[in-house]
Amino acid sequence: MSKITIDGLPDVRGRYLPDAPLSKYTWFRTGGASDVLFQPADEKDLASFLKAVSPDVPVTVIGVGSNLLVRDGGVRGVVIRLGGPFGKVEIDGLRVKAGAAALDAMVARKAGAAGIAGLEFLRGIPGSIGGALRMNAGAYGGETKDILVEAKAVDRAGVIHTLKPDDMGYAYRTCAVPEDFIFTEATFEGKAGARDEIEARMADIMAKREETQPIKERTGGSTFKNPEGHKSWQLIDSVGGRGKTVGDAKFSELHCNFLINKGNATAEDIETLGETVRADVLKKHGVELHWEIKRIGEKA
Repeated sequence: MSKITIDGLPDVRGRYLPDAPLSKYTWFRTGGASDVLFQPADEKDLASFLKAVSPDVPVTVIGVGSNLLVRDGGVRGVVIRLGGPFGKVEIDGLRVKAGAAALDAMVARKAGAAGIAGLEFLRGIPGSIGGALRMNAGAYGGETKDILVEAKAVDRAGVIHTLKPDDMGYAYRTCAVPEDFIFTEATFEGKAGARDEIEARMADIMAKREETQPIKERTGGSTFKNPEGHKSWQLIDSVGGRGKTVGDAKFSELHCNFLINKGNATAEDIETLGETVRADVLKKHGVELHWEIKRIGEKA
């Protein structure tokens, strides 16, 4: 399709950025540009944009880019990135209301400081609340579905929805909410706990992450979901994937379900390496690995 320009887009209170390089917004630090990047001023601004924009204009939403690979040819249409106005966290009793752009780790810390237990697992998830809602993010014995009270989302027509847990259709690392719904906010509920015990649990989670995951590298987190009855890292290891490279892309030697950009990897290097190992696992074990990293855009 032809390139989208700002001239054909509706007036907004937020910001439009033409030809925005998306590599700066992903943890891999690679990939192409978007035709237009839109940073809405608030939920109403987002809703009015979606209501007014032509249905022919592709719309893609990204979060903090912790599990995102943008292909080298970039993304056609409008890419929406929720910023500061969507990053607020509020405490009300044992409930935590968080904007979709709030970092999971920050939500865990604020809950802990308020003596709310049950959200500690979020401390070990390198992403934002919007992504946690979409993927039913989980780690260290907890999942998003376990603590969710309700979520808010805006659909492609600009209609704002309030979704209860039963509306989410949660399963392992996925939900049944339509792909064109953009999450804007969530309310979680924990239970009363002692702050020092909560802090100790979060410190233990972080120590385990640092010991077992390459968290200081340019990575996208877990590359593949665990197939039923298997662990992805064991399958990758069994076909010689640990330490395997394509260009500057590499499967981590510390945790081989993590892909790393060693410096100048292209998105194609990273995706090619992942697909090569997927094929090797399928050939040897008859098990299909499914990407947990979200891949968007066009190849160069």
